[in-house]
Amino acid sequence: MIVKFRILFYFLFLMSIPILLSAQNKNVMFTDITNKAGIDFKYTFGDYSYVNILESSGSGITVFDYNNDGLMDLYLMNGTYLEGISDPEGKVFKGTRNRLYKNNGNGTFSDVSEVAGVNDDSWSMAAGAIDLDNDGYQDLYVLNYGANVFYHNNGNGTFSDITSSLGLSGPDKLNGFTKWSIGVSFWDYNLDGRLDIMVGNFLAFDPDYVSTQTPGMMPHPSEYNGQASMLYEQQHDGKFVDVTKDDGLFFPDSKCMGLTVFDYDDDGDLDIFQANDHQMNFLFRNDDGVYKEVGVASGVAANSQGNPTGSMHGTVGDVDGDGLIDILVADLKYGALYRNLGNGLFEDITESSGIAIPLAGKGSWGASLFDFDNDGDLDIIAANGTAEELILQYPLLLENDGKGHFKNVGQEHGSYFSTKRSGRGLAVWDFDNDGDLDIIISHVDLQANATLLRNDGGNTNHWFGLTLKGENGLASAIGAKITVTTSGKKQVLVNQWTTGYLSNSEPRVHIGLGQQKLISEIQIKWPDGKVEVYKDVESDRYLTIVKDKGIVTK
Repeated sequence: MIVKFRILFYFLFLMSIPILLSAQNKNVMFTDITNKAGIDFKYTFGDYSYVNILESSGSGITVFDYNNDGLMDLYLMNGTYLEGISDPEGKVFKGTRNRLYKNNGNGTFSDVSEVAGVNDDSWSMAAGAIDLDNDGYQDLYVLNYGANVFYHNNGNGTFSDITSSLGLSGPDKLNGFTKWSIGVSFWDYNLDGRLDIMVGNFLAFDPDYVSTQTPGMMPHPSEYNGQASMLYEQQHDGKFVDVTKDDGLFFPDSKCMGLTVFDYDDDGDLDIFQANDHQMNFLFRNDDGVYKEVGVASGVAANSQGNPTGSMHGTVGDVDGDGLIDILVADLKYGALYRNLGNGLFEDITESSGIAIPLAGKGSWGASLFDFDNDGDLDIIAANGTAEELILQYPLLLENDGKGHFKNVGQEHGSYFSTKRSGRGLAVWDFDNDGDLDIIISHVDLQANATLLRNDGGNTNHWFGLTLKGENGLASAIGAKITVTTSGKKQVLVNQWTTGYLSNSEPRVHIGLGQQKLISEIQIKWPDGKVEVYKDVESDRYLTIVKDKGIVTK
């Protein structure tokens, strides 16, 4: 009888685990602290009328530690009044600027844009933070509708415009119209020890064009020609030259919305996923430094219905715990989730994973795979809003059951998810260094504010944060593969923070550990193929690991 009772008790205990975990997860709340934090940013699209594709595209968010104080800071891009594009009433917005917010370490931020010298007044879309010269400070490459700008971090809280000396402003025009850059990825594509740069360009925007299909609305992206994305190779003297054609990446009519660099086929070199707007997506396989486009052959060119929809960006992560890196592509229809099969092929699991229904018709822009409750699997957040019209939508938080199946739980985790907005850029970061991931989202709706959501309760589970540095600092560690093993569980992650529409999340890798306090092993496969292993690492802290030097900070 006692044995039967023990068996029954054990069975009931096992059955209760999902309930207990669900209850614990419900304790995580995302609290809007934007005003309290002093983030007073307001986005403008140049006037008061939402009538063209430039105005509808919004702007991005870049998270980086610009002053090396161990606190993540915030750079927000803005639109502005443009002669010949904006309505005359929009002249009041002429000269609106980007904003750099310094993290004060007490839950508040200070606007240091003017002092720092990065209050650019171009129509800015995105920015990439990178330490180009390996002096220990993150520089900032701002991608614009128009000339791009590269700011060198002087290490004293200020930046200097060195664009002309690098050759990175980009051409004035592509395909007959103003160059429109939407993002950037950094890596050493040819393994010569120097950082290279790929700039994603969108479409040839003709402000005078009136749609023949929908004359009462803004023209559809398919009615414009595209603009080629560009690969810049760094030379011995530090200048950059365009090698796009030489390396098989020249597609002059493509409409890139996002670039994600990672080793999809695990062959030791970094490949490129290019999300395209209403075109087939590209997957460029790296073959000894020359790229071959294999999107259709690999199964990631279109969604499960065979349609090339409004793809925004490839967000990468292992959603089902099989050790292979999958791709989530937010788009304006219902999104696409591609499961990596491990043989260079992907399977579209959008419907079977449960994301198709909640994402259908929402118009997803910024999205992220992140572990909001630190339970050891990747969840999904998506910022939504209709493109051609300013129709607001609910943002989404989709919880992973640990096996790659998702459920919409947003309204259980904060009032923001019960409020319709029109979101665009989105980044995840731990701004208060408390071990759980917070969220920052930009909007183009009439409120037009950026929203900072503080994660309250996600650190009730254990966690671990990791900064990787290669021979040339943070930049030379981009694309490294990290395998974290705890008792009975293994997680595989990619060191890549450029994985969201127009946005860069923080450069630290964040790992949720659930109830496991001790990490039995961390394996790092560096971009050059070298593997390093670290044993018995304590959790609930941030560490920095430098290639060939080991753990250097605690």
